[in-house]
Parts: sequence; structure tokens; C-alpha cells
Amino acid sequence: MSCLSCVSDHQAEFPAEMIIHYSGLKNVDKPGVLVLAEVLVCLDCGFFSFTAPQAAAALLANESTYPVAVSERIARRASA
Repeated sequence: MSCLSCVSDHQAEFPAEMIIHYSGLKNVDKPGVLVLAEVLVCLDCGFFSFTAPQAAAALLANESTYPVAVSERIARRASA
């Protein structure tokens, strides 16, 4: 598959850990959601993409406040 930005075939996958935070002041007390995913990076233009594991996507869609320990457990289970 070619890069969606520059159409290059010079891409590589890398393991990544990221924390996605809800935006806005009303969400300042909500913990971020830990996402462990493979990131596809274009080595020519730097464009990257990833697909969030289903458990992380469910947490993000719910917009509920979860204790950090619970979100980390779910993320670890999704990556196993």
C-alpha cells in the first residue's frame, strides 16, 4: 500500500505506545487512554497512521472516566 500523503512505497512499521487524551477543560480530570499499536510511517514524508486496538477504541468512544489502572489493564490485554 502506498503512502496516503505522497504515494511513496518507502514505509515501515514500528511498535508504538501512546496516550490519547480527551480535549477541552471539561475533560482535564479524565485520564488518558493508553494505546499500544503498530504505526506505519512513510520514510519519505513522515506521514503516519495506525489503527487503535478495539479495547482502546471502546474506551475512547465511551468518554467515561476510568481509573488509570483499569485502562492500562485493558490496553495490555488488547495487545496480548
